[in-house]
Amino acid sequence: MIETFLRLTRLCVPLALFSVLPTVAAHAGSCPEDCSDPPPPQANVYSQTSASHLSPVTAGALSRVYVPNRSSNSVSVIDTVTLKEVDRFSVGSKPQHVVPAWDLKTLWVANNGTGTNGSLTPIDPMTGKPGKQIAVDDPYNMYFMPDGSAAVIVDEALKRLDFRDPQTMALKSSLATPTCPGINHADFSADNSYAIFTCEYGDGGLAKIDLKNQQVLGHLDFSKMGMPQDIRLSPDGKIFYVADMMNDGVFLVDGESFKEIGFIPTGIGTHGFVVSRDGKRLYVSNRGSHKMEQGKARGPGSVTVIDFATRSVVAQWPIPGGGSPDMGNVSADGRQLWLSGRFDSEVYMIDTTSGAVTKIKVGSEPHGLTVWPQPGRYSQGHTGNMR
Repeated sequence: MIETFLRLTRLCVPLALFSVLPTVAAHAGSCPEDCSDPPPPQANVYSQTSASHLSPVTAGALSRVYVPNRSSNSVSVIDTVTLKEVDRFSVGSKPQHVVPAWDLKTLWVANNGTGTNGSLTPIDPMTGKPGKQIAVDDPYNMYFMPDGSAAVIVDEALKRLDFRDPQTMALKSSLATPTCPGINHADFSADNSYAIFTCEYGDGGLAKIDLKNQQVLGHLDFSKMGMPQDIRLSPDGKIFYVADMMNDGVFLVDGESFKEIGFIPTGIGTHGFVVSRDGKRLYVSNRGSHKMEQGKARGPGSVTVIDFATRSVVAQWPIPGGGSPDMGNVSADGRQLWLSGRFDSEVYMIDTTSGAVTKIKVGSEPHGLTVWPQPGRYSQGHTGNMR
């Protein structure tokens, strides 16, 4: 079932143009010999994720949206042209996110189950079909070392990070994160020397991790107790944006000093982030509820658009008739913003120019969907944090 809503949307003009120094272009699909090498000063960390940077590795991949239905133990597959569900297949228990592999050759479904019965289901993006499941403890989310040497499994319930072989998923080592209950989402610094993870439970906050040496560098408590969710780095590599579901907005954190420096109100149940294809704007999903599970359908869900250059809100797009936008990504050309509707068994395709919304029915409790293919040299994980 597809419902389309058209709406006039007022977009504010940013107060300042966002500019960066030109960087040396990398060949599409390639990565420097050491992807952990720091980028040039003032580089745009998203410079290789624009529409013109599709990797040759993704050539021939089906243009699809893969939606993990947490309560249906399935993945819905949507054709991005017809906007219709064209397939649905079973996966492991409680699929949470569909994660592009570092080498862009596989899409991994993270089925976190109830802890020890978790698994990963590989999807071949050329056929859109699943492969054989691999048993993995509690894979709530999944990231990759910047050089592709390991997959980083986020064991939310077990309070640890597991470093696994990125192909076989054999365990290499583990890092306990006892001060970060509900370790959740992450993003990497511009020089790839550290990552910051959100701590969903307890008093909330963040954990700063030296992934190379597998050490916890510190913990940050926010000025207001809450429930941090997604996190994304600003294009200039200086500021981390942190969605807080209980505080209905976005905390700003200086990555180097690891200090809170600001807050931007957005909407009820601030939850997920997607960076625009040109790297100038941040789409913020507001789930319309403070509940983790079994939230009310047709709530006051919305999407807030933040301009990176001014750190200000430039647009607000309510979901017509109510909804619960959660996690997702944008199409390769940047024209479509795809978000799961967590409590409404639907997916939203939002026109990034007009704000018009199309609703597509899927399975029960859809969560971290991904759009494929996406531009970029390699994937850092989650639903397509590309670099």
